[in-house]
Amino acid sequence: MAFTGFHPNAFTFLTGLAEHNDRVWFHEHEAEYKGLLLEPARELVVALGERLAAVAPGIHADPRVNGSIMRIARDTRFTNDKTPYKTHLDLWLWEGAGPSRECAGYFLRLDSDAVTLGVGVHHFTTAGLAAYRQAVDDGRRGPKLDRAVRSALTAGARFGPARWKRVPAPYAADHPRAELLRHDGLVAATTDPLPPQAQTEAFPEWCVERWKPLRPLQAWVAAVAKEAAREADVTAGRRASRPSTRS
Repeated sequence: MAFTGFHPNAFTFLTGLAEHNDRVWFHEHEAEYKGLLLEPARELVVALGERLAAVAPGIHADPRVNGSIMRIARDTRFTNDKTPYKTHLDLWLWEGAGPSRECAGYFLRLDSDAVTLGVGVHHFTTAGLAAYRQAVDDGRRGPKLDRAVRSALTAGARFGPARWKRVPAPYAADHPRAELLRHDGLVAATTDPLPPQAQTEAFPEWCVERWKPLRPLQAWVAAVAKEAAREADVTAGRRASRPSTRS
């Protein structure tokens, strides 16, 4: 089925979940979660994938939980916050081969009263981080990143915090892109009040329009992530082809 919008009760459900974030309440309202959020989310993923394919050929839009739809259950093993459920819906559409979370992509977070749309890589792999730093330092690709960052900032995007306090060696502390070198991932996002389009078939197009100013950044980061993945594959192939020295 085509996406026709989220029912107003979907946002009422999210509000209720925030007020009663426990397993008993969720199980009593699980049918609402599936009907009001999960099923429309599947249709939305497909609609977004169709539209993004025009600018990102090969975009992965997997309308399954643990595909492009993030689980609503939280992983509470390594946090002091033991509330069992997220109080929002998260979607993730990615570019490139390999594990989806190692790729660059587009993400959407739907809250009861707001929509967050972003792009990028949350955390680079070891190979990805090396490729990222080289690209930031590069005389051609670095200025291109500057322009992409300005486009995102002009659209009101915020960037995730830098991982390190100091510029990593061997780069100079006064590097022209010192701030960007301190990141271990690169993500930019905008947040808007929940628009009326969220309840209509116009929502996918609204999302794509809000992503447009972030597209240069996504294209830049995706290219770096793909480059790192290819290099990692070549390195792994070389290691696999080496003759064994074991007797």
